[in-house]
Amino acid sequence: MSDRILVTGATGFTGKALCQRLVTEGNKVTAFVRPSSKIKELQNIGVECIPTDITDPVDVNKKVVDFSVIYHIAAAYRTEHATPEMFHLVNVTATGNLLEAAKKNNVGRFVHCSTVGVQGEIDDPPADEEYRFKPGDHYQESKKEGELLARKYFSEGLAGTVFRPVGIYGPGDTRFLKLFKPVSKGMFVMIGSGKVLYHMTFIDDLIDGILLCGSRPEALGEVFTLGGERYTTLQELVDLIAEVLDKSKTGIRIPYAPVYWASVVCDKVCKRIGVSPPLYPRRVEFFSKDRAFSIDKAQRLLGYSPRVSLRDGLARTAAWYREKGLI
Repeated sequence: MSDRILVTGATGFTGKALCQRLVTEGNKVTAFVRPSSKIKELQNIGVECIPTDITDPVDVNKKVVDFSVIYHIAAAYRTEHATPEMFHLVNVTATGNLLEAAKKNNVGRFVHCSTVGVQGEIDDPPADEEYRFKPGDHYQESKKEGELLARKYFSEGLAGTVFRPVGIYGPGDTRFLKLFKPVSKGMFVMIGSGKVLYHMTFIDDLIDGILLCGSRPEALGEVFTLGGERYTTLQELVDLIAEVLDKSKTGIRIPYAPVYWASVVCDKVCKRIGVSPPLYPRRVEFFSKDRAFSIDKAQRLLGYSPRVSLRDGLARTAAWYREKGLI
């Protein structure tokens, strides 16, 4: 007998991949979507798409009916929303609406997508789930609040789990084009030493972990970091990308401090005149902050086991970028 499962954020990279896997495994999948969302791809694989305003508690409560599991993936992300108010509305208020509706309508399990970003820069890597919170911007702060709200409901009796993905990549996503494209052209610029640590997770492995969070009894009431088999230095990551692209590993290296302070000035000036900054601190900080995590808890309690090596995942991603003419 199949389950009736709800996915929010189904038009995004992770949500779409989750829906695909759930349908393939024989589940009846419903997606809450915005009226403006492009849903043909979801409908083509058999997902029922229901226009829903997840920031409206009445609308949510009316439509959260007879679901065995809710996978809450939807979020206001940096590229889409700029204001702290919007981050809070989508990442906290809407999360609360879904949690409350799940509680009222006796949903069997609620799986909440947080982010390792709630822990910010990792001072003593790798970080596990108990490591301190240190959100670095409005997006991460709102995700922290949303996670803590979910954990409050779970501590009060709603069956649920929080997962925190590390950097998500794979065919279908364009987030890491900012690394692949300059490497493919032999024009990658390393800002700083390249020794900072970074952690990736291939989309197929992430979906494996999410489904374990939605099915294993050991997951209830817990928080799990879901990541790839290992983390690397940023330089090693760039070198691996060059390798799968069959490009030279040599590149330009420039000092960190001047670029960072230039980004601060650029950001302030552009905000004052109302334009999007081409260079901003958060982007430059990518080259200076350690982000490495332990997946031991998920491996121990859930049997989580990443199957795709970093090199293989990067090669698959590169092949998709080439197929789509992106590099």
